[in-house]
Amino acid sequence: MTPLSPIDQLFLWLERRQQPMHVAGLQLFSFPDDAGPRYIRDIAEQMRSYDQPQSPFNKRLVSRFGQAFWEIDNQFDIDHHFRHEALPKPGRIRELLGLVSAEHSNLLDRARPLWEVHLIEGIQGRRFALYSKIHHSMCDGVAAMRMGMRALSTDPSARNLPPVWAQERRKQSVSLSPTDVATGMARLTAGLSKQAATLPNVIREIVKVSNKARRDPNYVSIFQAPHCQLNESITGSRRFAAQSYSMTRIKTLAKAFDCTLNDIVLAMCGSALRDYLISMHELPDRPLVAMVPVSLRSDDSDSGNQIAVILANLGTHIADPANRLEVVKASVEEAKQRYRQMTPEEILNYTAIMLAPTAVNLVTGMVPKWQAFNVVISNVPGPKEPLYWNGARLEGMYPVSIALDRIALNITLTSYVDQLEFGLIGCRRTLPSMQRLLDYLENGIRELEVAAGICGVPRRL
Repeated sequence: MTPLSPIDQLFLWLERRQQPMHVAGLQLFSFPDDAGPRYIRDIAEQMRSYDQPQSPFNKRLVSRFGQAFWEIDNQFDIDHHFRHEALPKPGRIRELLGLVSAEHSNLLDRARPLWEVHLIEGIQGRRFALYSKIHHSMCDGVAAMRMGMRALSTDPSARNLPPVWAQERRKQSVSLSPTDVATGMARLTAGLSKQAATLPNVIREIVKVSNKARRDPNYVSIFQAPHCQLNESITGSRRFAAQSYSMTRIKTLAKAFDCTLNDIVLAMCGSALRDYLISMHELPDRPLVAMVPVSLRSDDSDSGNQIAVILANLGTHIADPANRLEVVKASVEEAKQRYRQMTPEEILNYTAIMLAPTAVNLVTGMVPKWQAFNVVISNVPGPKEPLYWNGARLEGMYPVSIALDRIALNITLTSYVDQLEFGLIGCRRTLPSMQRLLDYLENGIRELEVAAGICGVPRRL
């Protein structure tokens, strides 16, 4: 049995009916030219034949003395984890997103390994999709992306590719000798000492941030996020929306404004949220704050969670798009500069303290006015060359993340070749007509193009 880390176990503690804690991805494929009438049926049969999954897909949760562990599931049932489905006619993207919204609302069964894969056919334009979800306690977004990419190929002629749960992982030797156990305990003790040693510097940095936030209205501290419609209680029902943009279009804007691609993305999101809240007569006077996860992975591992966060000012109180972008850019650069001066241990402790108000709210709901951020905006790097699966070209890949109680919207994006793929997940009741955010994202990029004196054409899902 393998114990869960404290961070991984946190995702189990946070889960409840209105707050599922799984992440997912929607992959959209086009049929190969030589696909016959049995193409999808043959793929489904092939996938179902892989009924002996590899780690971590063969492990389920058990509890011993209050501690959660992973153990191998000796009664694994492939029919529970793999589903073959067809969209109702006419098979538009609208029906596909509706199916994903419904499936993403459902909790994973904790008595079984915490994942599902859905093969979805019947999509217009000779296309099919894979919707795959996995519990956040098993991996973070970067790790999930890596596992998904390993199941694909750069070779369009490759066939009989095993599904993601059957991919063999690099084996790591594990020794349980007394010497290794003693060494492990020594490392643990040293790690705890190193964590404790960071506290004076971390506290000093938090005081500095708080003092600066009182002097500068554009500066972001951990208690500065205003309450708005995004921060009401949620239900378990979800709505998913997705859209693609040309990477060249975004990079052109970044060059015009001398900023990063992520700065442009945050400015687009700030504009979209401003327009959405204005349409609901709910825009607060103070700027919204985004929690932006940053990966701390220094290796190519694909298990557990290794993330820190940045709190970014979205400039939603500013009408002018160029001025709003400058506020976003300055906010992100300040956070990056702070992290450059900190050790990895200091960054982790600083992140933990920043997220403490939100964590207390998520677990207890006792201090709803302690609002560290309003929305989660995450960017997960993706593949830079076209990928294929059993001859089918991957046309788009859209992240499906987590909406939290009082943080009802999550915007996650990933890159694929020359595209930037947006996936928006939110509570259907708390955020009515959430799909309008796609139009407002388009408005956000167009107004920046106008401000820069350029134009562009979006590519929709």
